Amino acid sequence: MEALFNSVNQFFEFIVPIADFLWDFPTNFEWYKNIPILGNFAFSILFLLGTGVFYTFKTGFVQCKYFKSGIKSLVSSKSSDKGVSPLASFLLSSAMRIGPGNIMGVTGAISVGGPGAVFWMWVSAFFGMATSFSEAVLSQIFKEQEGDNYVGGLAFYGKKILGDKRIVGIIISCVFIMYALFSIPGQTFHMITGLVSLAEGVAGQTFDRQSIVYYVVGIAVIVTVLGAVIGGIHGVTNVTDKLVPVMAVIYSVLIFGLILLNIPLIPRFFTEVFGGAFTPKAVFGGAFGIVLAQGIKRGLMSNEAGQGSVTPAAAIAECNHPCEQGFVQSLGVFLDTMVICTMTAFVVVVAQIWSGDSGVVWESIRESKLTVFLTSVQHLVPGVTFDNMVTSVVSLCYGLFSFTTIIGLILFAEVSANSISKNRTFIKIIRLIGALFFVPFGVLTVLGGFELGNLWYISDFVAIVMVMCNVPALLIGSKVVLKVLKNYENSNGNRFVSTDIGIETECWGVSEELDKLGNE
Repeated sequence: MEALFNSVNQFFEFIVPIADFLWDFPTNFEWYKNIPILGNFAFSILFLLGTGVFYTFKTGFVQCKYFKSGIKSLVSSKSSDKGVSPLASFLLSSAMRIGPGNIMGVTGAISVGGPGAVFWMWVSAFFGMATSFSEAVLSQIFKEQEGDNYVGGLAFYGKKILGDKRIVGIIISCVFIMYALFSIPGQTFHMITGLVSLAEGVAGQTFDRQSIVYYVVGIAVIVTVLGAVIGGIHGVTNVTDKLVPVMAVIYSVLIFGLILLNIPLIPRFFTEVFGGAFTPKAVFGGAFGIVLAQGIKRGLMSNEAGQGSVTPAAAIAECNHPCEQGFVQSLGVFLDTMVICTMTAFVVVVAQIWSGDSGVVWESIRESKLTVFLTSVQHLVPGVTFDNMVTSVVSLCYGLFSFTTIIGLILFAEVSANSISKNRTFIKIIRLIGALFFVPFGVLTVLGGFELGNLWYISDFVAIVMVMCNVPALLIGSKVVLKVLKNYENSNGNRFVSTDIGIETECWGVSEELDKLGNE
């Protein structure tokens, strides 16, 4: 078995330098890297951030103007005979956004760039809210109906905007499916790590990877994932409707409790964040460009604005106007970065385990993001009595974050596959490949202790390809987005009909409007 896994890993060795080159281009060239400030930014990050800046100004700061409208859409959200409710769509997209990256990504950004990186994460999230709005609007405009469900997202609007050729949709769909499926084993690793860490906290001992605990957890992961995704769109949303609020509340209550216990340190948090944003400390690299780049990069990777990876969630919702779902998805970025990530950042920043005063050797743990975070949490808990309990709760949240991400990835692969074929057998095969091949594959790598770094790079490679597909589609499709927003403003949010802005769509025609009125 080990020989087989190693052979597979070696086979994909060629993908590593390609993925690194594309994500880092052109910072891998000295002439560019030597440019002050700009030389710290790869084009991929500039494109993602630039798209957010573009839409922010073009829409007149839509993320601010319609923030309350997004909340209103969530509060008044009702179930529908077709698709899912805006709230269910929001929770599904949040299931993807609120993942292990909220702990690993934020901790990593601070470990490399210092507390100031948090400020630039906020900046990237602010502009990312506008990008997420545009993605959601395009997903809604070009969604298609499949039975009682809607399907859509990057593959669908990418096809329409980038030449309106079937082959374009198929290619983008294949890219999306590869990204989703090859991301599953890594998330499976995170889920098992979190659950075993929880078991170790309860039992008060550590477990070897060949222990019965790892096998029980591995089997439980496979069974629970299969049970969640077997029902398709409604099966997954039924799970995320219940689980996302629970895990978000558990995590938020824990961190908020730590904040209350350390209220005197709140001024230090803001001092470190705002001060470090422009005057970084040498221990983190000591360069303004590093802080800026780390904050923006980690922020965009965490909330996924501009990557197209959560666009299927926006497409499957039933709403009165495409802009309504845009406002809702914009809130998802706010929740992920401004709330959840900020709470994580508070713990890491105020604990200051890098200072030398905490009794921890910083250089010995800085590479392990989870260790940095858990050590920071324990440092803020008074005494040692509750250390184990708090660590267990964090481990539970970490496992739940990974679980919702896994089932979201499988569902999004399934939804995107509809751009290739809507044959139910084909769709079920995609679903089962995710649940019964890639999840067990991730379990086996954990049990065997295999480090398949080359294999995990496939998802990184495909992710940058998705960015290359999505950003041009968002920019070219900006005329459509702006027309839809103007229509919303002029009609006071009345039922949208696509022909009013001069385009024909499958789900926003006059007949749909008449059907809706007839049903009422």
